[in-house]
Amino acid sequence: MERVPLAERMRPKTLDEVIGQTHLLGDGEILRQIIKNKEPVSLILWGPPGSGKTTLARILAQGVDAEFIEMSAVTSGKKDVEKVVEHARQNWNLQLRTILFVDEIHRFNKAQQDAFLPHVESGLITLIGATTENPSFEVINPLLSRSRVLVLEPLAKDEIINIIKHALKELKQTKNVTPAAIDYLAELSGGDARVALGNLELALGMNESKVTPDLVKVAAQKRVPGYDKKGEMHYNVISAFIKSMRGSDADATIYYLSRMLDAGEDPKFIARRMVIFASEDIGLAGNGALALAVAAFEAVERIGLPEASYALFHAAIALAKSKKSRQVADAMAAAKRASKEFPDSPVPLHLRNAPTKLMKDLGYNEDYKWETGFEHKKGFLPDDLKGRKFVD
Repeated sequence: MERVPLAERMRPKTLDEVIGQTHLLGDGEILRQIIKNKEPVSLILWGPPGSGKTTLARILAQGVDAEFIEMSAVTSGKKDVEKVVEHARQNWNLQLRTILFVDEIHRFNKAQQDAFLPHVESGLITLIGATTENPSFEVINPLLSRSRVLVLEPLAKDEIINIIKHALKELKQTKNVTPAAIDYLAELSGGDARVALGNLELALGMNESKVTPDLVKVAAQKRVPGYDKKGEMHYNVISAFIKSMRGSDADATIYYLSRMLDAGEDPKFIARRMVIFASEDIGLAGNGALALAVAAFEAVERIGLPEASYALFHAAIALAKSKKSRQVADAMAAAKRASKEFPDSPVPLHLRNAPTKLMKDLGYNEDYKWETGFEHKKGFLPDDLKGRKFVD
């Protein structure tokens, strides 16, 4: 019989047993209200690995007396979804509700996500999707509009320590692990409870009388970078990456790029930031930069890691070495300020279409010629903005 991993054995069964995510678990918060009212709600749980997404989905299903069906978007396809829908219909006839939990829902493409829509709308299934990626980019809008997005935070170090201590108490191994080892396990976890418990299990299985930091280091083999996709380090490193490109330091640029990839950062997130940078910081100084950055993003989408690393490093070095210009960003900011200051300025008559004789008689489209480079004597801006310059 296969041994159940420690992380699975320690999985909480009720909301009161969950450590962390206090912003979602307090009295009156949505998760408690769902269970209290016995009314399941479609949710998108967005958070880093090991933050409790699967655990909360299972607890919710049990709390509303629904059948819980779990699938991973990595290994499942549209046919698997159709089987679940058919099973949900049978449950519906038996007056039993069905909660479908889709782990890594961002890995389903648009067509696969579309397959859920009619059944979520009809109430046949309640969908709970888990994702480590920003749902705004990875989940289709119709699904987002029919779901509540709940953001889970990476577990704090003291929360990981509490989880480890709870596991040791359950295993009756409290005296066999030094406080320094517990602290080190928490430090290595990167806010991921599953990593912490996995390393603890490995250390306990090494047949030593006492688990020390040195033993934990041997068991874990590699220190997990102190980096998560919503934490401060995430923002610090991407900020350093962008500022290094802006400062034309290609060496620093690829160092920070390598750090992000080593830490498991989503390569599409990095590529998206390079696309923005190409227009914001290079712009008119190098009009080919945007095409290069977009091509790198498409390469990441189509090829994936590790091979797409070449495209990322190629684009990052090129962007760092490119001439820089803030002309596009400054012009955009100035134009936005003007559009807010004058949101209703009438479009000049000579620039308006004139599909009828009356409109022509009123001066619509007067003296306008459809010629390349044609400059009307009255200009193109509304009268309120005559003489304004947004682009040098």
